Amino acid sequence: MSPFSVNPRDVLCFVLAGGRGNRLDPLTLERSKPSVPFGGKYRIVDFTLSNCINSDLRRIAVLIQYKSDSLARHIRLGWSPLLSQVFNEFLITVPPQQKIDDRWYLGTANAIYQNLDLIQENLPPHVMVLSGDHIYKMDYRPLLAEHVARQADATVVTIPVPRAESSAFGVLEVDPTWQVTRFFEKPAEPVTIPGDPDHALASMGIYVFRTDVLVDALTQDAQDPASGHDFGHDIFPRMLRKRRIFSYPFHHPRTGDPGYWRDVGTIDSYYQANMDLVSVSPELNLYDPRWPIHTHLEECPPAKFVFADEGERAGVALDSLVSGGCIVSGGRVVRSVLCTGVRINSYSEVTDTLLLGRNSVGRHSRIRRAIIDKHVNIPPGTVIGFDEEQDRARFPVTDSGIVLVSGSQEFVAQRSRPQETVLA
Repeated sequence: MSPFSVNPRDVLCFVLAGGRGNRLDPLTLERSKPSVPFGGKYRIVDFTLSNCINSDLRRIAVLIQYKSDSLARHIRLGWSPLLSQVFNEFLITVPPQQKIDDRWYLGTANAIYQNLDLIQENLPPHVMVLSGDHIYKMDYRPLLAEHVARQADATVVTIPVPRAESSAFGVLEVDPTWQVTRFFEKPAEPVTIPGDPDHALASMGIYVFRTDVLVDALTQDAQDPASGHDFGHDIFPRMLRKRRIFSYPFHHPRTGDPGYWRDVGTIDSYYQANMDLVSVSPELNLYDPRWPIHTHLEECPPAKFVFADEGERAGVALDSLVSGGCIVSGGRVVRSVLCTGVRINSYSEVTDTLLLGRNSVGRHSRIRRAIIDKHVNIPPGTVIGFDEEQDRARFPVTDSGIVLVSGSQEFVAQRSRPQETVLA
């Protein structure tokens, strides 16, 4: 093996998946952000985990914390069976266990620090730290190879973002060799890319460390009572004083353009990332057999469209993603995403909408530009998305006009029950 190569199976991955995701409320009132449904049949965390598996990274610890039952069950049922303990492969969920003190995970860096025993048990030469709440596809192997070739102490994956939006990210300043010279966490006045005053270089929350460097940095940070124990705010600015940190630009493997990456941290960004998938040729290709997105698959029948012989009453879905177990029974669906077990009843119209699973849309309902949370039933004759003033009186509505209907609103007549087989 070349001195500048690394076996992905020797790398230990930590996936940070304990975030509450306040800006996604009320979708995160009963689940963590990484376990929010996405793209019809997936959870948000599936994209990071699929990147690991497809990159031949087979030692993965998912650090969970906030309302983690759903996420832990999803990983146990859908992910753990993919790996073999015989070959020292594992994908485990790790909640705070008070192994070091009696506190929860206090920040991204503290979450890794509280699990240093996993590093000591596995003795990896390199450690990857990944966010479990972003949507993207990436082969991590070229990143690992460049990290080793540069003899870097740490490498941060970056992407250009519009300057107006960059204050929501960690922003890096680099020299001509892509070595990081400064790191700013969510700066009010972001530094821009040289020659491109409209964009800043943002961290994607993907890090590679030399193990000894990471352990040393986390140990020092834990001893600092003033630290927020966060990689962007505390670890990297301190490391820059004496360590070699490099930026690794995220590019599309064929075109060389910046790759598709979405931080779905707000309702509007989450909605738009789902809507990206219904275009004829979406930037994020879910149909590439060379890079499958894995998930836990519920046992359910095929999707069904009925009443084709009754003219305008025929069940139809256009430019939409329709998951297993769905029944479009005489309704019309356009540019929408239907998660598992959704039923669209006769004479109803659903347009530009996300239904997150186990929903029933009653007859003669009209829904447009909305997100309907899992297990929420829409009573017959309901109109959503056509009168903003009326919508705001009943539901949360984003600045861009997306209506959010969850089980916490009095509007909901009932939580969904198992679907009957009788067609309506």
